[in-house]
Amino acid sequence: MEEPLIQDNQIITVILIAIILLLLMSTAIIAFFYLSRKKITKTELEKARLKIDHQQEVLRTSLVTQEEERKRIAQDLHDAISSKLNIVSLNANFLTEETITTHEANTLGESIVNVTKTVLENSRRIAHDLLPPSLEKFGLVAAVDELCDQVKECGTIIIEPDLDESANVLTESNALHVFRIVQELFNNTIKYADAKLVVLSLKSIENAVHLHYQDNGKGFELETGRMAKGLGLSGIHNRAVILDAHVTLDSKPNEGMSLHLIVPTN
Repeated sequence: MEEPLIQDNQIITVILIAIILLLLMSTAIIAFFYLSRKKITKTELEKARLKIDHQQEVLRTSLVTQEEERKRIAQDLHDAISSKLNIVSLNANFLTEETITTHEANTLGESIVNVTKTVLENSRRIAHDLLPPSLEKFGLVAAVDELCDQVKECGTIIIEPDLDESANVLTESNALHVFRIVQELFNNTIKYADAKLVVLSLKSIENAVHLHYQDNGKGFELETGRMAKGLGLSGIHNRAVILDAHVTLDSKPNEGMSLHLIVPTN
């Protein structure tokens, strides 16, 4: 009688242990899924936060770039147009004086015509800088090629361009940013580098437009260059951020400067 009772107790004990183990396993599984879900949620929130931070940084750099462009345009308008229109206005006022002689009137009229021609040329140049017609009509490659020709005209720098039509795959907005980067690089070379040679390549490779720019000028320390406002490196970096592009800059004193920009196209 006692033996069956012992067996029943053993069975009950085994069942209880099995139930306890099952409960423990269930609890562990629930805890695992809960913690996993919590971790996944935390990761997704972190990704969302990083995305928002990135968007805010892109917006900030975009605003900075726009503000720099406004300042440059305002300076150009003041230097090239406003000051000369003041001369026209002053000469026109002299023409209204009753005591003015015919010779003086002719001289003032000739001055007004010459200044007006200069203002028209400067206004066309500013308009061209704002949005090159060749960029809108024929694409990035044609606009960069035209820019190279303009730099060659100064006669002090040799340009070796390697421009491939495959680079005409960017949107108009992105193409304009790349053009502005090339424009800024040329400005830096002309103003500060004292270079004799510029090698420039622009082509599409594996879903990205690659821009490589190199001059043989006097170069600079990278940290010093990044801090210097005149070099315009911050504007180049800001445009690279807007383009979601990867940019590599290399320069040393007396060893020139090179920049490699990779702009994704998809």
